[in-house]
Parts: sequence; C-alpha cells; structure tokens
Amino acid sequence: MGNAYIFTLQPTFTQGLLLGQLSILFLLVLILKYLFFDTDLNQPYKPVSYQPRIATTERDSNDEIDRTIPIKLSPDDMEGLSAGSGTVEWLNIVLQQILSTYRMKLCDNVLGLEGEEIARRRVEGFANKLRPAAFVDPIQVHSVNLGVAAPRLSHPRHQHLDTPSSEHVQFSMDYTDTISISFSTSVLFNYPFASFARLPVSLTISLSLFSSSVLLVPPEPGAEHPTLTITLPPPHTDFVLDLKTTSLMGSRAKLADVPKLHELITYQIRKVITDKGTWKVVLPGLSSVREVKEDIEKQQHYMES
Repeated sequence: MGNAYIFTLQPTFTQGLLLGQLSILFLLVLILKYLFFDTDLNQPYKPVSYQPRIATTERDSNDEIDRTIPIKLSPDDMEGLSAGSGTVEWLNIVLQQILSTYRMKLCDNVLGLEGEEIARRRVEGFANKLRPAAFVDPIQVHSVNLGVAAPRLSHPRHQHLDTPSSEHVQFSMDYTDTISISFSTSVLFNYPFASFARLPVSLTISLSLFSSSVLLVPPEPGAEHPTLTITLPPPHTDFVLDLKTTSLMGSRAKLADVPKLHELITYQIRKVITDKGTWKVVLPGLSSVREVKEDIEKQQHYMES
C-alpha cells in the first residue's frame, strides 16, 4: 500500500496552506468575538454606556427649557400675507400649530426636562414593540429631540388630471429642524449557532433637511367615502433627505461612524417614506376611519389579484 497520509513530519505545500488559512480564520473569529462582540449572554442585557451628544443651540445654563412653540410671523411672512399670498402662509401657520400640539401631547402637556423624559419613555416603548426580538436586544433610548419647527409649504401649482377630481394641488415643501434620537442596543448573532454573540451598537440620528413635493388630491364628488389624499413625494418625483448619524459599534474595541451604517439607515428611511408616503384624511361627517380602511384593503386586494 502507498503512503496515503494526511499529515506527515514533513508537511506538503497544500497542508501548510490549509493550516495557514485555518489559523487566520481562527484568529479572526477570536478578534471579532472577544474585541467587538459581547459573548457573556448569561448576564442581563446592559446597553452601551456611550451616549452621543445631540447638537443643540447654545443657551445659558440657567435658562428654562420651554417646548411651547409660539407662532411668530417674520416680516417676510407679514408681507406675503398682505400681498395676497396669504393662503399658503396661513396653511404653514396651521401646520406649525398642529405639530406643536402633537409635541405637547407626546409630553403629556408637561414642560421642561420632565416632559422630555415622558416623551423619551414613549418613544422607547414604541421602538421595543417594533424591534425583531430574535435579532435585536431591547432598545434603550437615551434622549429624544422633538424639534421646534414645521414643514413649510410654498409655490402651489394646480394640476389637471383625467380623474373625476381634476383639481390637484402640488406644493414644494422644505423642512429644516433639530429632530434627533439617541439610542443603544445590540445585534444578536445566531451563527454558527444560536446566541453566538451580540454586537453592541449606539446610534444618534439627526435630521438636517427634508425637501420634497407634496400632492394634495381632494375627494371625488361621487366617492362613497370621500377623503383628502396627501402624497409625499408624488409619483415619479424624488426628494432630498439629509441625515447626520454618529455611531459606535463593538464591545471592547470600538468602530466609530461607520459609513456603510449611515448608508443603510438613510436607505431604509428613504424606503419607508417612499412606501408609506400616502395618507388619507377622513372628512368628518362624510366617512369613518373603518370605512376608509376597508376601501384601502379592497384596493390593495384588487391590485394584487
């Protein structure tokens, strides 16, 4: 019989190559697992201690934080109102008041730091309801900035389409604010076996600018359940989404501000806006939320069939 041994005292080139590749792979697994991953899965989950600072405007430390949003018209706004373009300006004022009301409700109408803590807990609870528990650890929201501004509409344009309701109105919209959220969690790795390790992640996401067109479609005169439809962005149009993200990934060793993570977050947010950017506003006395939901489900079923 021939000498058909896998290993000998004098390794061949192929054996040495295999040993070298296996040793590099083994070292790579050790580096990832013990430097970047958190392998102590028996301990209760503790979020990463890193809490990014959220950029805010400078203010005196003794100033009381006031989240109420008084409506103040600039000289340009007043000039626009008096010049006959007041319809859009008044609509902007209404949008500002509506968003201010939602912000206050999110804080239970409580001002200052106590109100911010109420909003933080609510956002944290909502985020943990949506998280995929098999892949992501509990999310801890460190801080939430609800912003102070509102989207600003301008340049209304009428569009005549071949529909029963031919008067569609399209606006240009710009939204610049200080909305941001800072949170931490861990991504679970179930390969090569379940609960192999977790990768701690801390993120701060801030909105700098959102610019898009908005299409308003009034209800059709003969509609069974009339609604006002708001589409953002309109079909075949693009939008500008300027986000700033800061990130830390890893347990002992830290990876800061990974560009691919920023691209992934921006892509997912753009996808949600594109997929979910149509709202139907129920008109009081003409239809109900239940009826409109049924109409939407019937329309989706018809399109899928």
